[in-house]
Formats: sequence, structure tokens, C-alpha cells
Amino acid sequence: MALGALAILLISVCMGAAIGETAIPIATVAQTIANRLWGAGYAVSPLDEGIVWSYRLSRAVVAACCGSALAISGVVLQSLLRNPLADPYILGISAGASTGAVSVAILGLGTSMLSLPLGAFLGALTAFLLISLLAMKTGTGTTAIILAGVAGSQLFNALTSFIVTKAATAEQARGIMFWLLGNLSGVRWPDAYLAIPATLLGLVICLRHSRALDAFAFGSNSAASLGISVLRTQIVVIGASAVMTATMVSIVGSIGFVGLVIPHAARMLVGVRHGVLLPASALIGAVFMILADIFSRTLIPGQVLPVGVVTALVGAPVFAVILSKKRERA
Repeated sequence: MALGALAILLISVCMGAAIGETAIPIATVAQTIANRLWGAGYAVSPLDEGIVWSYRLSRAVVAACCGSALAISGVVLQSLLRNPLADPYILGISAGASTGAVSVAILGLGTSMLSLPLGAFLGALTAFLLISLLAMKTGTGTTAIILAGVAGSQLFNALTSFIVTKAATAEQARGIMFWLLGNLSGVRWPDAYLAIPATLLGLVICLRHSRALDAFAFGSNSAASLGISVLRTQIVVIGASAVMTATMVSIVGSIGFVGLVIPHAARMLVGVRHGVLLPASALIGAVFMILADIFSRTLIPGQVLPVGVVTALVGAPVFAVILSKKRERA
């Protein structure tokens, strides 16, 4: 099964590198990869090799990492909060990360000490802490954290817009607004070298706590009665989710619906055991984001849509279908 999942992922990445305004055969993509990684010496056009290696392949790899990271974060948050609507976007974590990243990029806050990903992480962590405090103040119901997340998301989105409006040049404002919608156009290999370890590390950490996440399905009190260190588990896995979300936001901007829809789709396919659910969500999220990126580049000839627009256009109807099917079963 692991080999099959790896094969699906590799095929999806190759599709992302092959499909575009200029169609490139899969064989050429494979030969380019072989030439670059192992010096195979295949005769490949320099133009095709440049398009595949320098532009499309790095973009497909980052898209896969982004989809995986957001899907894993969605699984973790839905499990810990026992709320099917929890995800980094709705809970305001993505909005906080955007504010942190924009503060570093435009205002130059802490530029001597903070990089863009670290600024995004601090913003994401700040957002989650504020939203958690607000939720504890407003109530203990399952909807309290979601309502607090919506309020926090609006707050941090407003802060980001204020910073861009007051401090950014016209060119910076256009770039930031396009980036905030989810933009893979400027992604290159240095971004992939950041996205890959962040995603893999987050997946490994969450998998190591998969049995604890299973226990949280019955509530934190039940998990504690089974010997689970509730506070430690929450800090570790939410921290991993925040790092993954912040890293992806710092690279591609804020992308919605992936962390919300993909975990539900994965549960319908593999069940609720997190030892299987987490890698399945990571794989489905990776494939989904690669396909969304392909559509963003090919849907309108001569124009590239923000990938966040595509994920919303696809994710919203799919989520509506999932909700309706769940209601029919109830």
C-alpha cells in the first residue's frame, strides 16, 4: 500500500510538471529528473528541461507539500477540538500567519531576527492563543472555538489589510493581495527545500501521536483516563500544525478548504484511525493541490488564477456534498 501511495504521488508530481500551456511528454519529465538527479545524459531540449526543472517541478513539489500540510493540520484540529468544521483557515491560524508574514515583509518588524516563515509562525501561534482564550471566555460548546475562529480570522485579515493599505507601495500591495489568495507562481526550489522538511516533520510528529489522537475522539477526559498526557499532546501536535501552516502561508499565501474538506474525504475512504487517516489525508491533499494548481494554470488560456480561488471553487461544493451525505446517513 505504501508503494502504491508513493507511485500515485510521483505520477501526480510528474503530471504537474508535464501539463501546462506548453505540453511536455511525461517521458521528457522523467528524463529531465534523471538527468538532474543522476546525470543520466538523456538528450532533452534545454528549453523543455528548463521549464520542467526550474519552473513546473518545484511548483508541483511545493503544491504537494502545501496540500499535505494543510490536510494533516485539518485532521489534527478536528480531532483535538472534536469539531468537523475545524481547520487552519476557519480557526484564523492562516490569517494570523498572513499578518505575521506581512508584518515582516512590509513593516520590517524584527527583520534582523525574524525571517518570513518565523514571522508567519509567530502570527499563527498568536492567532491560535487569542482565539483559544476567546473561546474559553465565551463558552465551552463545540461551536465556541469556531465562532471565536471566525472573529479572530476577521480581525487578523483586517490587520493585514490595514498594514498593506498604510505601509505598502502600489506594487507591493498588488503582489501581497495576489499572494494572500494563494499563489504558486513565484515558487522555486529554495521554497521546496523549506516546504519538504516542514511537511515531513509535521507528519512524523503527528503519526507518533496517532494513538493519542484516537483517544481524543472520546474527549480529553477519556484520553487522560487512558494515560494520555493531554496538555503535552495538545501543545506538540498543535505546535506542529502551526509550524506547517505558517510555513505554507509564508511560501504560497492563505489557502482555504484544503484542511477542511480533505480530512472528511479521507475518513470516508479509510476510516477514523489516525495511523491510517493521517498518511491518507496527506496523500489526498497532495494530489488535490497539484490538480488545483494544474487547473489554475490551464483553466483560462494565457492567465494564471490564484490557486486559492480554485481550491475554494472546488472545495465549497464538495464540502456541501459531504455534509448532505452525512445528513442522509444520520
